[in-house]
Amino acid sequence: METLVEEAVAKALREEGGTAIRLYVATCTESMAPLFVGLRAGTADRTADVDFYVQSVRDLWQADRPLSDAAARVHRLEQFPELQPSEEGITDVADTYAFFAALVLRHALSANGSGSAAEAVACGHAALTAMGLLDQNVAGAAFRAQEQRLQSLSVSGDVAGLWEASFESGRERFRAVLARVAGSSG
Repeated sequence: METLVEEAVAKALREEGGTAIRLYVATCTESMAPLFVGLRAGTADRTADVDFYVQSVRDLWQADRPLSDAAARVHRLEQFPELQPSEEGITDVADTYAFFAALVLRHALSANGSGSAAEAVACGHAALTAMGLLDQNVAGAAFRAQEQRLQSLSVSGDVAGLWEASFESGRERFRAVLARVAGSSG
């Protein structure tokens, strides 16, 4: 499978492994988190899912060691409606970005627990795909380039400000998606 993740980033993940993988997937997930949390908060019967998502993102930042329950978290996440097959597919703007946010977390948890660089790359690829889609639908946007910068920064060894940059980029993405949701319902 061809991936959107830059080769230098994928190489760093393969060579560094461990903490580098865990930091990388935490970065990807943090920047996608508002798309799940913001789009699902207040939805009937989704409070536990939103809480689980928030707790998982928070726990992924403990990058010095893998999560002991990562596999169980993957299993729970795979039960989310966003990751269930559907004959109709996903056509709603909010559902599309909530799906990508859930998919990023799914790959992040798997990579965190297994140390798999391939799962980490899949995590990054899902985030880049979502941001490429957002760029196509928001005039003048550069969310994919922003995601690529964050991914490169996360494996650079200089991670000062990484959480803050990931958090802020997530807020910007959420605002753009909210504008799309408002535009598609009006």
